[in-house]
Amino acid sequence: MVGTLGSPRAGAIDARTRAPFGWAPLVVLFIVGLVDRIEHNLLAGVLPELKTEWALSDTTLGSIPTAAALAGVLVALPAGYLADRLNRTRIIAVVVFVWAIATLGSGLATGFVMFYLMRVLLAAAETIDNPASGSLLADYYPPITRAKAYGLTRVTTYLGGLGTMLGGVLADTFDDWRVAFYIMVVPGLLTALLVWFLREPARGELDRQVALAQPGAAPAPAPAHPKITRATFLPQLLRVLTVPSLVFVCAGLSLLTLGLAGIFYWLPMLMVRAYGVGTGSAASLTGLITIAGTLIGTLAGSWLGRKWHGTRKGGRLLAGGGGITAGSAVLAVALAMDSVTWLTVLTLLACCLMSLAIPNMTACLADVVPAGVRGMGFAVLQLLTTLGAAFGSLVVGAASDGFGSLTAGMYLLIVPMVAGGLLTLGARASFERDAQKVLDAARF
Repeated sequence: MVGTLGSPRAGAIDARTRAPFGWAPLVVLFIVGLVDRIEHNLLAGVLPELKTEWALSDTTLGSIPTAAALAGVLVALPAGYLADRLNRTRIIAVVVFVWAIATLGSGLATGFVMFYLMRVLLAAAETIDNPASGSLLADYYPPITRAKAYGLTRVTTYLGGLGTMLGGVLADTFDDWRVAFYIMVVPGLLTALLVWFLREPARGELDRQVALAQPGAAPAPAPAHPKITRATFLPQLLRVLTVPSLVFVCAGLSLLTLGLAGIFYWLPMLMVRAYGVGTGSAASLTGLITIAGTLIGTLAGSWLGRKWHGTRKGGRLLAGGGGITAGSAVLAVALAMDSVTWLTVLTLLACCLMSLAIPNMTACLADVVPAGVRGMGFAVLQLLTTLGAAFGSLVVGAASDGFGSLTAGMYLLIVPMVAGGLLTLGARASFERDAQKVLDAARF
């Protein structure tokens, strides 16, 4: 079984098919993302219990994701550099194993400082796997199915609402918030073992096959494995940053993440305080909103992106950026509601609209970054989105302590979310040109 998961279906790569390596790599990487996000979101579901046990302020609680995200920022670019040089499946397997150990440490924490340090370690480990996963998907799936592949793996960011739900329900059921962390150790270890058996594909070979299959492409002799230029760290980073489409998409998604991280982190607490909902019910509602909204939005976004890709200028970016902008406006209306029912309904609608971006944004990024530096490209994305996530929860927590209102803190984040949607729409101007450059370079 070792190394056989993700082998070419026909014994050789056939770029004319939608899944030349089969769907097993997508399933494995989906599981990786799901386990990651469920564990990450356990924290939001148990916030009321942490506040009670250790008598913490909202600012202190809000600083946990900030410190964790800043730790991730420190390792993001080095992780991308390594992803472009080392075996990516091995990187992910080791990182997932570290997640499991950090999760166990969170449950065993005897004081807040130890718990805090475990969350920081976990976030740093989570950041390391993302460039490797993003690079792998582009070598497993051609442009025609990348929206589907990236959509299904990135949707796990929001399916992590299961973690919020799980944390709150288990805390209520067992009267102990630690139980949820103990339980998540097992799937972490099993996932690490599964990734270890995943085959490492040749970098850029699929791009070359796709480029040679384009109408009018001149047949040319090429090596069995395309030549990948290995630049040193700084030139590699600068090469990625000269891709206009990548810069616009990454900046836009960073602003979106700033808002989402702050608002959804505190949403269960808002329901408890402002609407009198129980801890378990608030966590469950928040989890259901993110799960249902993300699934609906991702399916709609996959269909819309496929329909508009190649028929409208930057069609996938139009679908994703438009969804982000409209969804942010709807979320602003939701926070003004005085009924938990309307808050839930409108937040669900906002989540559906913003999720149109999930299957489209990262697929576009993979299309415009050459295979040899894709790890670094996804590291830049991870760096900027992690920076965005770092301060969202802290902004809301500090505003809540300062103004006595969680809602006021949440409204501070609506403007950057709208700006993020507009920036991703701006990437349409350069997308087609950047994507063709990648295929032209891969042909030889």
